[in-house]
Amino acid sequence: MNRPDFDVIAGWVQPGERVLDLGCGDGTLLARLIETRGVRGWGIEIDDTKVLAAIGRGINVIQGDLEGGLAGFEDGAFQHVILSQTLQAMKNIETIVSEILRVGREAVVSFPNFGYWKHRMDIMDGHMPVSDRLPYAWYDTPNIHLCTIADFDQFCADRHITLRERKVFDESTGREITEEHNFLGSLAVYRITRL
Repeated sequence: MNRPDFDVIAGWVQPGERVLDLGCGDGTLLARLIETRGVRGWGIEIDDTKVLAAIGRGINVIQGDLEGGLAGFEDGAFQHVILSQTLQAMKNIETIVSEILRVGREAVVSFPNFGYWKHRMDIMDGHMPVSDRLPYAWYDTPNIHLCTIADFDQFCADRHITLRERKVFDESTGREITEEHNFLGSLAVYRITRL
């Protein structure tokens, strides 16, 4: 599946940086960043099968649960910490965002936008949305904190988190959304920091 957030992240990460990918899955993004940007990368993943797949790609990966925090990493240890389409599955959003901004000088966070017009239509029809990025039924979803672009903007503003850049996409067409982000965008990618 094409991941426009991966393209954006690859453009934001500078050559040779130290990168930590949280919820790295099978290591696809880190492998790309290592190959194309020459980064020094590490991943954290909880799923056994995905950890083995990442190791098979030659990725330095730690098997662990992000809910326990990032206590093993020093402040500012990485130029970029990536949380790509993992935010919505976290129990404690406040803690994980604080931690990624502690260990990384900058963070990239991407998530499916629950405010997307097609999701709104599903809810108006009386059902929880199911889509490419939200592929689970309400009863078997790992997603516990769905949010909208407007919600995440407010979350950052309330915590004095600096928004360096944001890209929004409609994944069904693959195009970048330049207006009405919260209504027309199905995927949001944020570049955030604490200055």
